[in-house]
Amino acid sequence: MQGKGVVRFFLIALTLVCLYQFSLTIPTNNIENKAKRYADDCSKNPNTSWRTCYSSYLDSLSSETVFEIPFIKKFTYTDLKKSQLGLGLDLKGGMSVLLQVDLKDFLKSLAQGTTDPAFQQALDKATQLQTTQQTDYITLFAQAWREGSGGKSLASVFARNESLKSRINFESPDADVIRVIRELADNTVNETYNRLKQRIDKLGVVQPNVSLDAARDLILVELPGIDNPQRAREMLQRSAKLEFWETYRLTDENLQQRFLDADLKLRALLSGDTSLAQQATTRKDTSYVYPVGADGKPDSTKQPEMRVVDVPVTPQQDLQNGPLLSLMSLGSNSTGAILAYADKNKIPLITKYLNRPEIKQLFPASLEFRWSQKPEEDKGFESTTVGKYELYGIKKVGGDDKPRLDGSVVTNASEQPDPTSGEVTVSLAMNNEGARTWADMTTRAANSGNREIAIVLDDEVVSAPRVINPITGGNSSITGNFTVEEAKDLANILQVGKLPAGTHIVQESQVGPSLGADNINRSLITMILSVALLCFFMYAYYRKGGIVSIIALLANIFFILGTLASIGTVLTLPGIAGIVLTLAAAVDANVIIYERIREELRAGLPTAKAIKEGFQHALPAIIDANVTTLLTAFVLMYFGLGPIKGFGTVLTVGIFSSMFTAVLMSRYMTEWWSERTEMTYSFPWSATWLVGFQYDWMGKRKIAYVFSAILLAISIGAMALRGFELGVDFKGGYSFNVQFDKQIEIEQLREPLTQAFGGNPIIKSVSTGNVLNITTAYGIDDQSGTAMDNVIAKLHEGLKAAGVDNSLEQLKKTDGQGTHIISSSQVTATVADDIRNSSYKSA
Repeated sequence: MQGKGVVRFFLIALTLVCLYQFSLTIPTNNIENKAKRYADDCSKNPNTSWRTCYSSYLDSLSSETVFEIPFIKKFTYTDLKKSQLGLGLDLKGGMSVLLQVDLKDFLKSLAQGTTDPAFQQALDKATQLQTTQQTDYITLFAQAWREGSGGKSLASVFARNESLKSRINFESPDADVIRVIRELADNTVNETYNRLKQRIDKLGVVQPNVSLDAARDLILVELPGIDNPQRAREMLQRSAKLEFWETYRLTDENLQQRFLDADLKLRALLSGDTSLAQQATTRKDTSYVYPVGADGKPDSTKQPEMRVVDVPVTPQQDLQNGPLLSLMSLGSNSTGAILAYADKNKIPLITKYLNRPEIKQLFPASLEFRWSQKPEEDKGFESTTVGKYELYGIKKVGGDDKPRLDGSVVTNASEQPDPTSGEVTVSLAMNNEGARTWADMTTRAANSGNREIAIVLDDEVVSAPRVINPITGGNSSITGNFTVEEAKDLANILQVGKLPAGTHIVQESQVGPSLGADNINRSLITMILSVALLCFFMYAYYRKGGIVSIIALLANIFFILGTLASIGTVLTLPGIAGIVLTLAAAVDANVIIYERIREELRAGLPTAKAIKEGFQHALPAIIDANVTTLLTAFVLMYFGLGPIKGFGTVLTVGIFSSMFTAVLMSRYMTEWWSERTEMTYSFPWSATWLVGFQYDWMGKRKIAYVFSAILLAISIGAMALRGFELGVDFKGGYSFNVQFDKQIEIEQLREPLTQAFGGNPIIKSVSTGNVLNITTAYGIDDQSGTAMDNVIAKLHEGLKAAGVDNSLEQLKKTDGQGTHIISSSQVTATVADDIRNSSYKSA
């Protein structure tokens, strides 16, 4: 065999990489077992769910080093989870949501509310086309405008927008206008995607998955173990909120001392000693003094006496002892508007402490705390605050929770170099109303010691630039040692904050944890039985050659799982099906090789020569079979959506791994073994089994023609008369798998559910226990955030009329008791068309 060194190198390299990937599961499992034990104790409180306790424990370790490979790398829990093979929601339970970024209101905003009927018709037609075509909204809008504008220029709609004057004028051709709009739309979609990822962090979900399909403005969000789906829906569909606030400094209104007071008061409250809460400005201290002599002066000849005295608390004392200041470090006079620093995993507890009524009353009534959106970055010099999040205090005016200035006044924002210094800056322009308020805010900030103004997006501070001079013209230049990328990000945030680009759910599914666990068990049993049967057959039929194929088969599984973990693939039920399929293909390659070797042995060739000839002559057939399968996998990956694409990905990895193990690795092991002992490829009973078997297949071809024609006619007739019963994925609607607490007949449910939904639902029995699948098209066009809840309410109404006694809240809980939903799926017409078209193209 040529190239043994190359095969050996890749074999060792793949083994080491996969061992590294799998070794990280050990510390991860240890941490998760501790989290489960903590959740078991924590959830004994009836007001706290097990899932919430479990997630909060793991979230507290998200930025803590929990494992270290000496001299190589340190791992947080988040790092460990990212390095492992993730399980899809169908295997571990959770919620999957596909969101469509709504660019209709975005275009209306750019057009500044024009009443042009051609423009409105183009928007409506683009929205309609989006439900049936796999194309982005801007392209569909351009197509609709060309067809219905009557030759009118698109520039006439957008040129009046002040923020677009530098890029669009009344003479701009439609192609240039569309290019500018598409660029702005892409920035808006990308920033919406980034904001969603940051919002999801607040949900306390372990290992969420968020991905963007930029070609169709779709965002896929997977939330394992989510215990409040309604909160998740509201958060995912909320528009961005951009605000500008005046800020506090640590030196304002004695804030530094107030933090000390809060720390001491918390210590007293948490210890149960309420008397300590009154000593917020003093602490106990001990001192040793000499007793007073006869002359009234200290007598140093006597033994010193210990005395306990009250002394004032200074900012430098006891900073690490209290529950608050042990979690965060205060800023200083030089940190400007930054009041404190803290690690990400400490923020929830700090926020909880600061929001306690007893603590809030210690701070000014006009102060509200806000955390930075991102941690402090490394600025090239040693600092203890790198990687920590910053705490700010925004200043409410007159007790009003609304800011004096919000994103609606922003007309333009862009990154550009300063013509004088060359420093990258962010240029910000506002309308006349905003310019007046901005002038007042910046004048007050500049005259009060060059104070900072916080730019807040979704209650997180994205920047807090210091005001050097009053800005009276509405055009600002924000500096801050930005890189080009940082400046671009801030400009995009300012742009998105002023444009309405909301999201709405076009597909949603939920899988309960019990169903996920059941899927894992069934999948493992299926895979183990498949591998066991394959191994048994290969050894029983091919003897020593079978042992080589068994080793190659096990190595194939090892390499497939390790590779999938390395590239961050999420394993789903279709993915497991792909693995089983590739295992069969790998064994098929070994069968082709071994049968060719046996032919050569029967022809009288020596074993070594037969092995060489067998591998050489079998290779073309194996390559042909795998290349055709690989082409199919590529098509599935390119055209497929969701599980179809996942299946294609696993199949692709499996094919390459199978080729390596079944052909190269098997031959390497075979030649190594044959140099040390005689290789055999059959037992006595299997050596001649089916050898010489003859059957006149061609002679029976007429019978086959007739049989095929009959089957074809029956199939065509069935399709014409009955048609296809499409599932929710292909036609849209809602599907629920409901587990009943007792046996129930389908006919008992049909009439009540038909009345509740206003149409005839499809009800089917599922093989698992008392589980029925209920499918309905009710509310398929409802794009509100409460669409799923509305349908579930109707489902509950129908079940109640059928005599099923359970509350609505219990019905919603995928891990609940009694009659409850164990999984659900929502697919809008838009996604159903996409999936159906993708499937047709893939086929």
